[in-house]
Amino acid sequence: MRGKAKRKVKKAIDGSSPALYRSQRDGPQSPIDMETRMSLITDKITAPTDRPRVTRARLLSALADGMADCHATVVAGRAGTGKTLLAAEFAASSGRRVAWYKVDAPEVELHLFLQYLIAAVRGQHSGFGRQTLALAQTVGNSGSHQTPEAEATPLAESFVYEMLLLEASEPLLLVVDDLHLVYDAEWVVPFFSRLLPLLPAESHMLLIGRTPPPAPLWRMRSKQTLCVIEESALLFNTREATELFASYDLPGEQATAALAATRGRASALHTLAREQSAAAAENNGAAAATTSRGERQPANSRLQLVKGFAAKPSLRAT
Repeated sequence: MRGKAKRKVKKAIDGSSPALYRSQRDGPQSPIDMETRMSLITDKITAPTDRPRVTRARLLSALADGMADCHATVVAGRAGTGKTLLAAEFAASSGRRVAWYKVDAPEVELHLFLQYLIAAVRGQHSGFGRQTLALAQTVGNSGSHQTPEAEATPLAESFVYEMLLLEASEPLLLVVDDLHLVYDAEWVVPFFSRLLPLLPAESHMLLIGRTPPPAPLWRMRSKQTLCVIEESALLFNTREATELFASYDLPGEQATAALAATRGRASALHTLAREQSAAAAENNGAAAATTSRGERQPANSRLQLVKGFAAKPSLRAT
């Protein structure tokens, strides 16, 4: 992001942040007990290494367009629609540093969610998030009851402020998988409503969930803050199904039938392809075994008559 745009975001943060946030940002940092006390599960902030069997160029192109045009992209679809594999393939080919965070239900608590989110970015940028974690500790220890918006907004702004300080020459893709598990938390809407519009151009968030995000976030798509790939787009088309079945050495006719039976759902289509491939291999093995047995006939059954001689007829008693 250019200097003018950075100053604009900084001004927006300064103009709305409570005094607690400004004093925490500008003053000396306190020890981060939260950071040293918690033991995070590293698998949750490690990008998956699995890749889809076939490349889905149209979806990768849609994700690339979203990264160029919007601050964040939402991929929404039920289990088995191929969201995570698609995101993993896109992340690997995006040309950006990738921070990955897989959400679990316990992270419905904002401070724990924030620790994992920061840890994911820190895997690419050492030291990231110290100010935000310190602020979270201060908010948590204040002893006063705050509304979810009053708690979430300054933390989102602090996170963005630290994102602005990252090296602009190394753009970042931040993937948050299974975000639907915390959609019911009261802090989700104020946190992301503040975070997403302020993200610097060098950063893009890819949000993956089984359902669309809450309505206030969903409406952000009209402001070009949010790009969306819905479940209908995740369904396999005829070309993709044919390519998938061809990778198993299966004919296009089987792909067409399977596509109709599964309605293009990724996991069901893959399952059918594997089952039919295994059945074809078993049938080929059985046929080969039958042929092999046929070739191993008794020696006398393979004797041939010498040309010019005829076999003598057997004598029977009359």
